Amino acid sequence: MKLLLHCKKFSREISRQIIDFVDNLTKSEHDIFFTKKFSEEINRQTSKYNLSVINNVGISHSKKKFDFLICFGGDGTILDATTIVQKTEIPIVGINIGRLGFLATISKNEISSLMNHLENKNYSLSRRTLIEIYGGNSEIDFPYSLNEISVSSKENSSMINIKVFLNNNYLNTYWADGLIVSTPTGSTGYSLSCGGPIVMPKSNNFIITPIAPHNLNVRPLVISDKNIIRLEIIESKTRKFLLSMDSRNYYVKQASCITIKKADYKINLLELKNSTYSKTIREKLLWGLDTRNY
Repeated sequence: MKLLLHCKKFSREISRQIIDFVDNLTKSEHDIFFTKKFSEEINRQTSKYNLSVINNVGISHSKKKFDFLICFGGDGTILDATTIVQKTEIPIVGINIGRLGFLATISKNEISSLMNHLENKNYSLSRRTLIEIYGGNSEIDFPYSLNEISVSSKENSSMINIKVFLNNNYLNTYWADGLIVSTPTGSTGYSLSCGGPIVMPKSNNFIITPIAPHNLNVRPLVISDKNIIRLEIIESKTRKFLLSMDSRNYYVKQASCITIKKADYKINLLELKNSTYSKTIREKLLWGLDTRNY
């Protein structure tokens, strides 16, 4: 197998397990490659590796066909990994060394047994929808989001006004601190913290969630992902706005128009056979602490 290892950073406490994992891989018949970030991070811990480095940019054009991209981190690292695999459909294996981890579902205690699971195909692939955007008067190098896009004020704390259209039909003008459009995958992220619902991954929906709306009757809305959404930032005291795509930030100007639709490809997230989405949300949201369920 050809494996690409990726991380953003990892602590000294977990580094021993990761180094042991890499040591075992180098003794196997697998071809191992590091992303630049992983190489920099592991070389801070040890200098004994001299493996190939694949730059994040342009991996979709690489002649090397990777079987898996293995991420060490939390959900932020998984989101970062989507910009690496892009449209290649390389499965992303998320090992959670972060905190909550709705996307990185493999625990650090399973690192030592991970390769057995991969070699024996003891896993399934969860195909996740992405958002694609265009417009916004801003150059965006990777116009896709796995979790969500959000628009908010950059210059001050004033409310902003955003007109929303579905398939060119007017929906509403939101007076709020901002607006989130999320995928089902992103429903447990920013949208959830703003009162949005949890939506199962295969639901084929988008969620439109206002951020601190001035009108309390304006609630999150679940729509089909077949809709094309258009956001128009209308006149306000703010001249600059922040467009956030999975924590990648861009500035857009007043009177910008942003079009949102379902991307023409999906991201493959690897899940071990002993893991399900229902189990993940039950454990991460501590629903299992209700002893009446047992």
